[in-house]
Amino acid sequence: MILEELRRLTTWGERHRRLASRLLLVLTLTAVIDGIGTVLVYFLERNVAQTDIHSLFDAFFFTTVQLLTVSSQIKNPLSVSGRVVDIFLEIWAVLVVAGSAGAIASFFQTGDSE
Repeated sequence: MILEELRRLTTWGERHRRLASRLLLVLTLTAVIDGIGTVLVYFLERNVAQTDIHSLFDAFFFTTVQLLTVSSQIKNPLSVSGRVVDIFLEIWAVLVVAGSAGAIASFFQTGDSE
């Protein structure tokens, strides 16, 4: 069983190309969402009193950490618009993890190895 799974990993067939293209698409879209989220969080939170987001780097750090772990050392956004962006980032992160796990699981599903 383990040898069969290792063989699947070392053989580059159509299934491998499909998995790689799906994961590359998710990675690319997440990078785009990270960039858009950074700009939005920065412009929505930079003038809010008592926020931890004072620079574009702070916004990038917050957005990236939200996408990676759904938590941050930086306080959550205080403006209503900033909170909406934060909720979208958290939903995106959960969907990406679930979708990527599903793509990987379907790769290892029992079937013909090409």
